[in-house]
Amino acid sequence: MLNIEDKPAFDNRIALFRLGFRPFFLGGAAFTAAAMLYWMGILAIGWPFQLGEISPATWHAHEMIFGYSLAVIAGFLLTAVMNWTGVQTLNGRPLVALFILWVVARLLPLAWVDLPLALYAIIDCLFALLLFAAVLHPVVKSRQRKQISVVTKVFLLLLSNILFYLGALGIVDDGERMGLYSGLYLVLALILLLARRVIPFFIEKGVGYPVQLKNHLWLDRSSLVLFTLLWISDAFLDNVTATGWLAGALLVLHVVRLIGWHTPGIWQKPLLWVLYIAYLWIIFGFALKFALLFTDISPSLAVHAFTVGGIGMMTVGMMARVSLGHTGRNVFEPPKILGWLFAVLLVASVVRVIIPLLTTQHYLLWIGISQFLWITVFCLFFYIYFPILLRQRVDGRDG
Repeated sequence: MLNIEDKPAFDNRIALFRLGFRPFFLGGAAFTAAAMLYWMGILAIGWPFQLGEISPATWHAHEMIFGYSLAVIAGFLLTAVMNWTGVQTLNGRPLVALFILWVVARLLPLAWVDLPLALYAIIDCLFALLLFAAVLHPVVKSRQRKQISVVTKVFLLLLSNILFYLGALGIVDDGERMGLYSGLYLVLALILLLARRVIPFFIEKGVGYPVQLKNHLWLDRSSLVLFTLLWISDAFLDNVTATGWLAGALLVLHVVRLIGWHTPGIWQKPLLWVLYIAYLWIIFGFALKFALLFTDISPSLAVHAFTVGGIGMMTVGMMARVSLGHTGRNVFEPPKILGWLFAVLLVASVVRVIIPLLTTQHYLLWIGISQFLWITVFCLFFYIYFPILLRQRVDGRDG
């Protein structure tokens, strides 16, 4: 006879602020869908936009990097750093305060209130500063120096956001562009760093048969050096030639890495193939950067390979997995709809990048279709994961 005391009863109490992944994953999904809808309305219908010194296109780019992407990073790190260090990260009221600050930074510029841009900048950068402090504290307390590389990138994201606003305020020439590209490359750097840590582990544990994946120290080190040079060349020097050749070298290195991670079983597991394909999109972004040396394709195609395909698929895949694992659910038996959700986002990436690469006709139509699919994906993600992230863990543990 089953003893009901052997398994904790499911608790319906609200647990939204027990750990960082809960509010920031939900908030990030809701915000990116809403922000993309607004951007779609601006392009297709001419919805009004009033943010003074910042153009609608610049706002869109900024919010996808420092709004959505940084929210996912916040949720992931405030959860992962606790596991890495054994030190409790923000929860309860401090987490509520940090989340509210992020929400205010996202919504205040769209409130049609005539406030100075400097105020928006202070609120937005204060969020990034407090996030940096919240991630740094457990790392310092536990003396885990190997996590400093992660914390440093969060600090550099803060500096990139400050640079963006200094440009928007007319204080630093070309600051907006440098801040945005710096932010993009730092988000990619974090993704590549964390992917190097977790994707091989996920694959080895998830395919259902013994496999040992290959990694090479020489590849890790050379990739880090070349990526740093690429970031400097593209974001600060705006050197197309150097950027192209550096991207070509990174293309080769990351193809080698991804070949070492391949095993046929990943294609049977949506939570694995979504991460693998996301990495492929980042590699394709390097390829498009390299192609700029020899072709006249739009530079925005490389940017959207990095963002819609790479960052988009990687973040939704990681949110889907982390949310299951950290609420006590079985990551090896995810909701079946997730495979379709990931597939729709893949189609959105293809429509946004591949089709415009092949033909320039109906360009705005392809953008509109991609936007609609993006909105659909994140609305579905919010719908699926809202009850999961709102309630207590199913195994009765805290978190």
